[in-house]
Amino acid sequence: MPQKEATSRVREIKLAHSPDSDDAFMFYGLATHKVLTPGLQFTHVLADIETLNQAADREVYDVTAISFAAYAHLRAKYVLLDCGASFGEGYGPIVVASHPLKREDLAGLRVGVPGLRTTAYLALKLYEPRIVPVVIPFDKILDAVRSSSVEAGLLIHEGQLTFSQLGLHRVVELGQWWLELTGMPLPLGGNAVRRALGPKIGRQIASAIRQSVAFSLDHREAALNYAMQFARDMDPELADKFVGMYVNKWTLGYGERGRSAVRELLSRGVDAGLIPPPADAEFLSEAES
Repeated sequence: MPQKEATSRVREIKLAHSPDSDDAFMFYGLATHKVLTPGLQFTHVLADIETLNQAADREVYDVTAISFAAYAHLRAKYVLLDCGASFGEGYGPIVVASHPLKREDLAGLRVGVPGLRTTAYLALKLYEPRIVPVVIPFDKILDAVRSSSVEAGLLIHEGQLTFSQLGLHRVVELGQWWLELTGMPLPLGGNAVRRALGPKIGRQIASAIRQSVAFSLDHREAALNYAMQFARDMDPELADKFVGMYVNKWTLGYGERGRSAVRELLSRGVDAGLIPPPADAEFLSEAES
């Protein structure tokens, strides 16, 4: 009887993230049940980040990856977890074109972007507000630039490492521009939990995700082997580099510098009229504050 009662208390948590090698690496411990989560059973759902940003409007998932730019629209429904984030310190989304362009050349050009609520798009609009965005699935943007469907493209994910092999030219690396501008890493995406679940379950989820990230970093080879199935034709060396860019110390915890970077991004977005105020963020950690 007590065993049945304990079983009935297990709560399903729908956890949504993107189908990429870095997210797969991060959630290796949870997805393969290497990290135990008493009382919680995680069901993983995979979708691209802009789809997840839109789904969060409807609170489809209990915990979800979201763009920090999208958080500004979702703060009433979700709270950021203080772990599981991706930052680019001196690197990040890249604008490419089929021929060399300067910053001022982007004004008025059609630029393929992965979504209007992505942080990459917010950063690009802060860099050059006069671009004409064309929303294209993130994994089709390289092809759109090569076929001249758009005059430039905003790359996220592994395209940041492979564009030069296709004869394309980098216009700007937004993470590098941001670092020079602010002295901070560029906060790209984080994990957020539905406020409706309450802080107790939210902290349990935060703890589970942090444990999963730590487990993957401690068992890098096994986690990378698991992540390779999501690497979209990258060789292991390139996949390892990509994972290392976005699953690192920042993913284990923002720290004060990371939190300040998020607030700086939101502040600049609000000041530019690109996202709604306030220019602040709330973080839920596994420990009660």
